[in-house]
Amino acid sequence: MTRWDARVDSGDWGAITAELDEFGGALLPRLVTAGEAARLRGLYADDSLFRKTIDMAPKRYGSGQYRYFSAPYPEPIEGLKQALYPRLLPIARDWWSRLGRATPWPDSLDQWLTACHRAGQTRSTALMLRYGADDWNAMHQDIYGDLVFPLQVVINLSDPGVDYTGGEFLLVEQRFRAQSRGTATQLPQGHGYVFTTRDRPVHSSRGWSVAPVRHGISTVRTGERYALGLIFHDAA
Repeated sequence: MTRWDARVDSGDWGAITAELDEFGGALLPRLVTAGEAARLRGLYADDSLFRKTIDMAPKRYGSGQYRYFSAPYPEPIEGLKQALYPRLLPIARDWWSRLGRATPWPDSLDQWLTACHRAGQTRSTALMLRYGADDWNAMHQDIYGDLVFPLQVVINLSDPGVDYTGGEFLLVEQRFRAQSRGTATQLPQGHGYVFTTRDRPVHSSRGWSVAPVRHGISTVRTGERYALGLIFHDAA
């Protein structure tokens, strides 16, 4: 067992699953230490590690910048993805079964990514995001092709209240025949947050209905906020 497996397994996965079922997102245990978070932040300036950089404002994605890592990933990205996938897989399969959908995800992340690559989704999707004062991230979904894993994880690499203020993680869920519901969560440094990638099952008068979910970041008031995004499908 790697230290990444141990940290992922330290979570109360019954409670995490219940929180996901109720709200579409759930706080995970501390996945990286303060020292590891600082080292990861330092990677942002190394152009050799990234395949693409996106400035958000010109694309009307919000304000700030993010960079997609090239594969193979630097540690601990691959280790964390490999540790998280087996924990998220039963939740994903259960959600899709409730909705009467096929569950295409195999038992291992490597097998799933091979399926993505065969479908033409070959580009790496792990990314690091950087926000300064007055930056924000518009509500969106990380969909890069037909093959989608229903859950993804973000890890806050900065210390709220010390490195920055503002910058809450936002989820907005559209309920069947109802107004949208929003949640805002300030993520502790080093902790993961697992959330809905595109949609999820919710109870309705018709049984299980599909609730689309989008995510974003509220305005960073002061300082600088870094985050690591772990997406479990590759991009076309």
